[in-house]
Amino acid sequence: MDKEKAYALLRQEKWRVIDQSSLGPMFGALQSFAMDDTLCTAVGAGESDPAARSWVHHRTVVLGIQDTKLPFLSDALGVLEEAGYQYIVRNSGGLAVVLDEGVLNLSLVFPDSDKGIDINRGYDAMWLLVREMFKDFDVEIEAKEITESYCPGSYDLSIGDRKFAGISQRRIRNGVAVQIYLCVNGSGSERADLIRTFYDTGLRGEVTKFTFPNIRPEVMASLSELLGVELSVADVMLRFLQALKSSSGEIYSSALQGGEYAMYEAYYQRVVERNDKVLK
Repeated sequence: MDKEKAYALLRQEKWRVIDQSSLGPMFGALQSFAMDDTLCTAVGAGESDPAARSWVHHRTVVLGIQDTKLPFLSDALGVLEEAGYQYIVRNSGGLAVVLDEGVLNLSLVFPDSDKGIDINRGYDAMWLLVREMFKDFDVEIEAKEITESYCPGSYDLSIGDRKFAGISQRRIRNGVAVQIYLCVNGSGSERADLIRTFYDTGLRGEVTKFTFPNIRPEVMASLSELLGVELSVADVMLRFLQALKSSSGEIYSSALQGGEYAMYEAYYQRVVERNDKVLK
């Protein structure tokens, strides 16, 4: 990791903060994708300061396109419905992820500079920020693939080889959104068990063209479980704002502004239509 380059991304003169972490169960995951696409476009065009967004979705499984290729997809989706989860298909890579009221999601949205933000640099910036958020705990937060987790990737964040977070990236119109889900409280292994059952049901032992993770629930945990302290989403949100403030000149709270509303509506319509098409 090139720490200096990663820190440079966090050291913005101003951070525009959009906190959607307490909007409740009516705030859907498709709305989040439209929000990040809107912010990417505004930040990429130089019409907005770099943005930091937080959000929470209730009992939602976010699927990747690859998940829709399961041979017994309708049966697998039935598992989620039976467990009381809704589901959507996201417009970026990756595989199934569980979101609920104990999972805090964060996005950092940067302009893609002339030389371009290298993919790892964006991931490293988020990793450094999370390390800063929990620096008062005597633990090492590693970034490496936890292969038997759900949605495994090279920037899974873990403590003692147990994963509590995954990072992804979305690039659109000269903007880069680096997104992370942080399992704050609740049972990481129960969330993982739901996705294991989803894959077992969707595959029924068939060999497929795509590789799906062989999930061991015990390799996943929440931060509360790993740190031995009961954390709330509000606790972690405060840590996020403090870490952001310590690395930048100014942070200020904001909602969408002016033309961003129309942009958001157009992006939202697009993600809804795309989601419906994929699930049909």
